[in-house]
Amino acid sequence: MKPAPFKYHDPQSLSELVALTATLEDAKILAGGQSLMPMMNMRFVTPEDVIDINNVKELNFIEFSDDFFNIGAMTAQRELLSSSELRTVAPILNEALAYVGHFQTRNRGTIGGSLCHLDPAAELPALASLYDAKMVVLNKEGQRVVPFDEWSLAYMMPCLAPEDVLVSLSFPKWKLNHGYSFVEFARRHGDFAICAAGVLIELDKSDIISKVAITIAGADVKPIRLKAFELEIVGQKVNEDLIRSAVEEVKKIETMSDAYYSSLYRKRLSGTLVERALRKAAERAGGQT
Repeated sequence: MKPAPFKYHDPQSLSELVALTATLEDAKILAGGQSLMPMMNMRFVTPEDVIDINNVKELNFIEFSDDFFNIGAMTAQRELLSSSELRTVAPILNEALAYVGHFQTRNRGTIGGSLCHLDPAAELPALASLYDAKMVVLNKEGQRVVPFDEWSLAYMMPCLAPEDVLVSLSFPKWKLNHGYSFVEFARRHGDFAICAAGVLIELDKSDIISKVAITIAGADVKPIRLKAFELEIVGQKVNEDLIRSAVEEVKKIETMSDAYYSSLYRKRLSGTLVERALRKAAERAGGQT
């Protein structure tokens, strides 16, 4: 199929982009196009205007400071994979991005596009949840910062007004020797995950947990952080009892059903993936399980 007729806009700067979003009433922003173009071709969405932001160079960057790394919304997934410094600071990004589609889709897909499309099974929103990322949003009134916990309003609905533009994401750094793991299960490589789990963990010299983050994707309409459980296990060692308690904790979460997989299946699968991710992350951090 072909998309419905639309007007095409090609802003060359961030200020020009913000001016367009402030005046166009029914517009869609085109980043990598990996989700928008199929949806337009199938006429699931029929915008009057399409704003192509590929020439807004201010949105494409990877920057590092002492405590954070910041990524522009138009940074392609392949650029994240090819950054050696990012691979050192946040190796879990490489592990998770290997699950994203295929080489061709990673070549065009952007981090901002994924966060604005907000598919429940997508890897990049799960990573943003895992890191407690901050989303930098701009409109004609100015800039605001949205914590990822407040980013998702409903199924595939970020807290963006029509005039808003996602500019960048800010991630806090973890210690260089932290443990990490991202695992997912899909019917075929490159398919959307049925469920996925990510873990970041820091251990002290006695292998005691000093910091931990655990996220599940694909189980509900947005990534699920096990924050209460994270606080509970700080100060403990990663052992078989702790891993069993993690699986039991997953049994308490609310999971969704659809035409393909039941809520119960997603819950059981999530527990298995959290167990695998927690074991691997602890091993990489130097802990014994």
